[in-house]
Amino acid sequence: MSIFNKANILLPKNADMTKWSVVACDQYTSEKEYWDKVTENTKNTPSTINLIFPEAYLSTVDFEGKISEINSAMQEYLDKGVFEEYKDALIFVKRTFESGKVRCGLIGAVDLEEYDYSKDSTSNIRATEATVAERIPARVTIRRNAPIELPHILLLMDDKEDAVLGSLKKTVPGRKLYDFTLMEHGGKIEGYLIDNADEVLKTLHGLGTNPIIAVGDGNHSLAGAKAAWEEVKAALPDSEKENHPMRFALAELVNLYEDSLVFEPIYRVFFGCDEEKLLDAFCKSEGKFSHTVPYSFKGKKGDITFSSDCHIPSGAVTEVLEAYAKENGGKIDYIHGYETALTMGNADGNIAFFAPCLKKEDLFKSVNTYGPLPKKTFSMGHAEEKRFYTEARRIKK
Repeated sequence: MSIFNKANILLPKNADMTKWSVVACDQYTSEKEYWDKVTENTKNTPSTINLIFPEAYLSTVDFEGKISEINSAMQEYLDKGVFEEYKDALIFVKRTFESGKVRCGLIGAVDLEEYDYSKDSTSNIRATEATVAERIPARVTIRRNAPIELPHILLLMDDKEDAVLGSLKKTVPGRKLYDFTLMEHGGKIEGYLIDNADEVLKTLHGLGTNPIIAVGDGNHSLAGAKAAWEEVKAALPDSEKENHPMRFALAELVNLYEDSLVFEPIYRVFFGCDEEKLLDAFCKSEGKFSHTVPYSFKGKKGDITFSSDCHIPSGAVTEVLEAYAKENGGKIDYIHGYETALTMGNADGNIAFFAPCLKKEDLFKSVNTYGPLPKKTFSMGHAEEKRFYTEARRIKK
């Protein structure tokens, strides 16, 4: 079995694809109105909004009831013939953002036996961010009785020469399956059924990097799929473990070095503190790695130099802030955008820290050397640039 494989992929037959495809469920988590609008605009038409659980609703609806509703909608779509299945398929995806930048990728099935999200993992597929155990059970519950899966997972490959996707970008790689505009400023997306899928996969598995694949977006969803598979596997005879559909997870694989794939910093703002006392806590921090991080409070800007056992500056900042909060109170928030973080940090009793972002070319080396990165180390693009649900796959026999 290979780490990334062809899959039996489901696509809707006659749907309005703009209404069918919605953004990843872990986006706009504080903007319920976004999801209310999507729900209203897709009423009475097949849409993936009926097949996912937007995290913005997690605290406002009955969890078990919502999951039951989703599973029923999935089965209804299967029973009514909404989908067409493409056997042993690999799909080339071309996503054009409103900015004009293009991100290309492959849709296929990752083998969960090759994935280990633990800190000391040496597997071929690894987490890039520390996995929070408390976030996994809900995802297992969602997957446990679902007849199909829809992916918002983005996987990264270390392919500086663009050997895997390069030739696919230069020619028409196969039959066009879809070409449409995504809703809510998502840009445009095209999908092609790849003619030479076996050759593409052979090139991928010949990259020889360690790990071969790292998880970019959707780490906890993939971890949930892994945990669900381990649950199912424990009850299976050996003869059924090799090709059981729950052993795999549908995902999009992209090249780390795509020009459109930009790592952006996530800043830390601490609310409710004695700013000088907090800075003093940084000075008292000890460890084998030295960091210098800009800060701002009450319009005063400076740099704080401190040491930590964490090799990532943003993670080292978080460690000091968490220790301070435990002893003195206060709250950490993780902010996208310099100006927003600066404004928040300059409010009375607050302070903002602007740790530099990890360079994307250092990602695989860091994961291989130190294990998963601290939480909120970087962000890959804005919310509207995240993966939209389009393809699906059966995960029940």
